[in-house]
Amino acid sequence: MFADFTLLGFTLDVIWFWIALVIWIAIAFWPARVAARKGHSFLAYFIFSLFFFPLALLVAYLSNDRTRHTSSASTDTDED
Repeated sequence: MFADFTLLGFTLDVIWFWIALVIWIAIAFWPARVAARKGHSFLAYFIFSLFFFPLALLVAYLSNDRTRHTSSASTDTDED
């Protein structure tokens, strides 16, 4: 019934495929952005989240923040 319906020469199945693909790629940016803000590779997390989105999101949020400076010992010694 719907297979014969076309929009600009594309069947409804093809249109839904492209919509789903665009949404899938857009959602994959979420873990990649979280990881990039923490100092990790954007590209690596983006590819990781394309295939394993829930796991990539969890790993991105639980990973260490590489942008924070943990050298608080040097500021404690300067308080003479």
